[in-house]
Amino acid sequence: MALSIIHETWHLRASCRGPESALFFPPSVAERRDVREAREAKAKTICAECSVQQECLEFALRVHEPHGIWGGLTEAERRRLLPDP
Repeated sequence: MALSIIHETWHLRASCRGPESALFFPPSVAERRDVREAREAKAKTICAECSVQQECLEFALRVHEPHGIWGGLTEAERRRLLPDP
């Protein structure tokens, strides 16, 4: 049986590509809560206008992406959508 390979190209159309992509992931050093909340709010604003937001969220939920903002949701927000193991 041939292995099916799914080519996902939605990310090529994502609004988060480019110089602002750092907004979607926490920095390597600790950040204050107010700084994190501001960064996440900016990222979510970009997500809100993205043409592939739904595909992004579906991907993150499917692969259980543990980091960053995907489809307009933080790690904690996505965890709440997943069934308990």
